[in-house]
Amino acid sequence: MPVAEGKISNELIVQIDGSSRYNPGPAGIGIRVVAPDGSVIKEISRSIGIKTNNQAEYEALIEALKEIRCFGIQQPVVIQTDSELLYQQINGKYRVRNQKLKLLHKQALLLLKCLPNVKITLVERGENRADRLAKRASGSMRDAK
Repeated sequence: MPVAEGKISNELIVQIDGSSRYNPGPAGIGIRVVAPDGSVIKEISRSIGIKTNNQAEYEALIEALKEIRCFGIQQPVVIQTDSELLYQQINGKYRVRNQKLKLLHKQALLLLKCLPNVKITLVERGENRADRLAKRASGSMRDAK
C-alpha cells in the first residue's frame, strides 16, 4: 500500500485469505501481518477442516480480528481481502443468504464493532500475499508442506 510523499503511515496491514480445495473440501486460512515499514510481523497458515471457499474467507477474517483484539493493537489497521463477496457483505452492500455464512458474518460484525480502528479494503488477488498461505493450508498447492 503506497504512502503519499511526505506522509508517514502508521497503519498495520493485515492481509487475509481463505481457500477450499473442492468447495466444499479441505480448507485453510492465510493471514499476513505487515508493519508500517513493510516488514512482516506474523504469518498464519492453518487448516480449518472441510469448508466452502466463502466460509474459509470469513474464518480468515474472524481469526485476524481475534489476533488484533488479543494483542490490543491500538494503531489503525487495514485488513485487505480479495473476496468481493466478503467485502460487500461486511459493508452491507450484499445480503447474506447462506445460513452458515450468516453465523460467520454476525461473528465478524461483532468483532468489528469492538475494533473501531479497523477498516477492510478490497484488493486484487495478485496483491494479496495471504493467498499462498491459505492455499498451502488447504492443500491446494502441490508443493504444500
